[in-house]
Amino acid sequence: MYRGHLMNCEDNMNAMLEGVTVTGRDGKVTNLEQVYLRGSQIRYFILPDMLRHAPMFKKKGRGAGRGVYGPGGKGRGKGLAARARTAAAASRK
Repeated sequence: MYRGHLMNCEDNMNAMLEGVTVTGRDGKVTNLEQVYLRGSQIRYFILPDMLRHAPMFKKKGRGAGRGVYGPGGKGRGKGLAARARTAAAASRK
């Protein structure tokens, strides 16, 4: 487990930490000045509770995050096109 100050986090979750305390599985504790962690190796972050109400974590706009797959995610293509074709065919009759 790595515990320290998050200095930078990239879009692929690579993270730079400073003032790090590393606790091994055997309980051995090591202090390091800096650590760079590869994003694919990170399981989760625990952030301070004060960030819960930070503006960067608020949903934006009307209906943001709606649906099972989120805004504009999977499931927006074929069904939508089929409904449009059906509506167009019905309006021609």
